[in-house]
Amino acid sequence: TEIYTLSLHDALPISDVFRLLHDYEHRLEWDTMLQAAQLADDHTPAGLQAISICKVKTHLGGMTLKARYVSFREPDVAAFKMINRAPFFDRLSASFRHRDLGDGSSEIRYVYQFTAWPRWLRPLLHPLMHSVLRFETKRRLRSLRHFFESRCRAQSRLVAATAISAVSPRGGPSDRTRPRP
Repeated sequence: TEIYTLSLHDALPISDVFRLLHDYEHRLEWDTMLQAAQLADDHTPAGLQAISICKVKTHLGGMTLKARYVSFREPDVAAFKMINRAPFFDRLSASFRHRDLGDGSSEIRYVYQFTAWPRWLRPLLHPLMHSVLRFETKRRLRSLRHFFESRCRAQSRLVAATAISAVSPRGGPSDRTRPRP
């Protein structure tokens, strides 16, 4: 079992963070491990019992992982379990737990666990797979942080643009709505 925590400060509301994290139309904008990601059987948006189909990048094996959401309680938790037999994986499961820290901050706790296959190669595969997954997960979460930060900046620009276009009762721009230098 590996546990990672990603803290987001002055970020989007936790419900927006949750939705964006599980939005497969935008998944490839942040997920550095994948080259393709979609939901099966018209499960849009993601939800309980939805099946995701994700193709891992070629340099990481290029395998396709199919997973079923076994828990999905917005905006708190989403968990999935692999349902196909991908090369070198007997089992794989993961969860994202979201926590509102107040003051516009939130925390995402990502936990995954796996069992390598075939069994007789586990002593060799587990350390190797842990090493690769640890490195790639840290990279993936850094990318996720940048994704949320860019979304937050875009939202701030939208708010600023709305404020700039506000008009005072005198018919000119309001001094209170001008952006600060």
